[in-house]
Amino acid sequence: MRVGFNHNVTYKGEVFHIQTEDSGINNPHIITLLYRGGTIISSKKTSYADIIKIENLEKVVEELMKEQHKDMLRGLKAGLFDERAFGLRPPPTAEETEEKKTSAGPPPEPSPPLQQPPREIPRQTQSLDEIILDYLVRGEDT
Repeated sequence: MRVGFNHNVTYKGEVFHIQTEDSGINNPHIITLLYRGGTIISSKKTSYADIIKIENLEKVVEELMKEQHKDMLRGLKAGLFDERAFGLRPPPTAEETEEKKTSAGPPPEPSPPLQQPPREIPRQTQSLDEIILDYLVRGEDT
């Protein structure tokens, strides 16, 4: 059996490590880990106990490992782990975008503009300083 795959990948200026391993026939599962700076950002574990008796098991397990390793890399490049790695939300999937469009319904109709009564313009019998002082004292809009 192939022991595993290891790759360092630079994404958004940071180095990530992807590691995929086969635990062997006695513990038939494949595990892929995505690290950033020694911290596990994501993991995926797949059992192959249901196919342990097939003739070409070694070749099939190697293909499963390759595909799982590539899936983790694709997810990283697609931004699926950005929230955990950088504190950023991942971009919405096409399904989420479509679901948001259909669940939101039609856009709301705009509200009519508020009708305010016309304001009387006060006579300029006071100086600007007096008007401001009056406004500050009364706390009202004149």
